[in-house]
Amino acid sequence: MKKRCVFMGYELIIKNANIPQGDRQVLTDILVDKGVIVGFAKDIAAEAEQVIDAKGKLVLPGVIDSHTHFNDPGFTHREDFVTGTSSAAAGGVTMIVDMPCCSVPSVRSVENLHNKLNALEGKGIVDYAMWGGITGEDVRNDVLNIVKEQAAEGVVAFKVYMTPSVPSYPRVTDPEMLEAFYAVAETGMPIGIHAENYAICDYYTQKLKKEGRMDYPAWAEARKILAEKAAIQLGISFSEETGARLHIVHMSTAAGNQLIKEAKLKGVKVTAESCPHYLTLNAVEAMTEFGTFAKIAPPLRRTEDNEALWQGLVDGTIDFMATDHAPYEIATEKDAPGMDVWTSFPGIPGVETLVPIMISEGYNKGRLSLSRLVELLCTNPAVHYGLYPKKGALEIGTDADFTIVDLEKEWTVDKDKMHCKPKYTPFHGMKLKGKVDKTIVRGTLVYDDELGVVGKPGYGEFVKRQSISELPRMLKY
Repeated sequence: MKKRCVFMGYELIIKNANIPQGDRQVLTDILVDKGVIVGFAKDIAAEAEQVIDAKGKLVLPGVIDSHTHFNDPGFTHREDFVTGTSSAAAGGVTMIVDMPCCSVPSVRSVENLHNKLNALEGKGIVDYAMWGGITGEDVRNDVLNIVKEQAAEGVVAFKVYMTPSVPSYPRVTDPEMLEAFYAVAETGMPIGIHAENYAICDYYTQKLKKEGRMDYPAWAEARKILAEKAAIQLGISFSEETGARLHIVHMSTAAGNQLIKEAKLKGVKVTAESCPHYLTLNAVEAMTEFGTFAKIAPPLRRTEDNEALWQGLVDGTIDFMATDHAPYEIATEKDAPGMDVWTSFPGIPGVETLVPIMISEGYNKGRLSLSRLVELLCTNPAVHYGLYPKKGALEIGTDADFTIVDLEKEWTVDKDKMHCKPKYTPFHGMKLKGKVDKTIVRGTLVYDDELGVVGKPGYGEFVKRQSISELPRMLKY
């Protein structure tokens, strides 16, 4: 008769977990103690404070959304850290990385970073890291010392905007961006750019407005594909000049994908992310149906761009996925009386739909292998932002963060059931196969598909960048 090993005193055991091993799923029990993974075993009899039966469902390393705007403190009428991290938990996201621009004050110094972190104390349901900030104003005021100072405090990257963001976060001109690249290059950290050429976007916006265009797809026409292409070309040139690690956030076009692919082949230090809406929605259909609720910057594109970006995910051109989660208050900023295509604010929620869309439209439809899915959602963002192997892995000693997915569950996205503060999404009515069943952060259940969000505000912890690597070997520069 087969003997069963007995281990005592675990904090948590996840039984019958199908974990990724390359492109295979392997059934095992996961042993957790003090918030970290301490072992894997089959057919184990052990005592634990809590036992969760995964029932053969897919158990991924905790998913990371490295591009969110949770608007806290300062713009909490749009989203706050409790609602934002609740939405993350419900979407299977165990860690977010919040942008520096959408808070008051914006994160452009160590003092401002601490102000934000103090304001978030007691609010987070999942773990979080922070982007650092640098603007054209900082360059003009000759205070680029803020870059190394923020780096020393554990921010994971630096963000610049080529187009206007919020008044407290001025965009950069081309030479100001070059100066920012020089400064960030000295830290060895990534510099992320919102890659749209401002002059092109502004000129064609004014042109279409004068022509009387009021249909929502006009927003996408005004912010031309060429605007992203030209911006990425400039960013690549600046990376070649300075040696900085360029990162293209929310890449939306086939043209951008081709530029990144070519730059990587040349050895340029460049990475890119995309978002689920750029893979699955196109401007004409979605903006005609949803209007302002599908308005985002960069805008939705064409079906051929969707297809090119899927290929970019497969071949390694695009390194990982994120969401650019940036909701606005419906009554005052999205659909206020008198607002139109040009005056409504550009941004959509996304953190709650990242995992389901990538499972349904990527893995379940055969576009992505299991190993590539794990890289795109878990491993690569953790490596890129210096959080690996604490985050992004299923290994002994890593944080016990798990995204448990029911691959067979069919369901329909319903905006009214979302956990973000404003209830809208251009994915409303989309039928998906694959749903988040449970979300676990450092060994604690924070979301259950039957019970809802069960995590307590304040459980989530701030995680500093763990390390700086000149060229993370796991990413395909």
